[in-house]
Amino acid sequence: MRVSRSAYHGYASGKTYVLSQAKAAVASQVAAVFYQHRRRYGSRRIQAELLAQGTSVGRFQVRSLMRRQSLHAIAAKCFRPQTTDSQHSSQVSPNLLLDVGNVVHKPGEVIVGDITYLPMMSGKWSYLATWQDKFTRRIVGWAVAERMTDELVIKAFEKAIRGGSVRTSTIVHTDRGSQYVSKNFRTLLAANKCRQSMSRRANCWDNAQAESLFSRYKAELLEDGLFEDTAQAKSETFTYIEGYYNRVRRHSALDYKTPEEFEREWHINTKKKESSSERVMSGKT
Repeated sequence: MRVSRSAYHGYASGKTYVLSQAKAAVASQVAAVFYQHRRRYGSRRIQAELLAQGTSVGRFQVRSLMRRQSLHAIAAKCFRPQTTDSQHSSQVSPNLLLDVGNVVHKPGEVIVGDITYLPMMSGKWSYLATWQDKFTRRIVGWAVAERMTDELVIKAFEKAIRGGSVRTSTIVHTDRGSQYVSKNFRTLLAANKCRQSMSRRANCWDNAQAESLFSRYKAELLEDGLFEDTAQAKSETFTYIEGYYNRVRRHSALDYKTPEEFEREWHINTKKKESSSERVMSGKT
């Protein structure tokens, strides 16, 4: 049960358990991180944040202190997108991820994209298209619009290009939606020498990373709410992606680093390895 004898006997005797001064201080830090991240962090991420701040604390202690303060993190719901229109006659691209698998070695090697709907107070919908680097988890391109057209995904992809996240031979993976088989989008891919990849028919797992992103986005930003209009959706999405998701939010898949921190460290380590190899080669010659 992971309950100390003293805590059990205190409970059995009806005594109120009072936190020590040190634990009370840690509890205050736990609550501060919890509300700083707007209830988006559970015990693992809060522990990682406190460790980064120099506070040594175990996850079970964090979880216990959260329970004592009734701090419950937002939980992402199971999400099944309804935005894919694959009823078209265009030829689909093969799934190149079947060869790559989950083994991605560097930024820009694989970028995954998808579209999700955004509910408006008017009862209508707007749409969000994103492009996410599979290796760093950083959202490298995004766009919000009132219509779900190829222009939406092109605008988001052009943002990724301008940011330097698209390279020669980058695998660009999506579902089989009509936006991704359009002539304009495929021309853009060809112009940047990218390789197009698409999920297998009726297989949501092939693009699970992109779908997981939308599940988290809706849970942490919308919380079953509505946007007032498309302008607000753009503004709130900008704040969430550029100000929080890429820069602040810690990811378990990245050893609880932020996408930007993880990518920055990768580039630094890569340069160090290249410099070391150059020194070795120059010494041999």
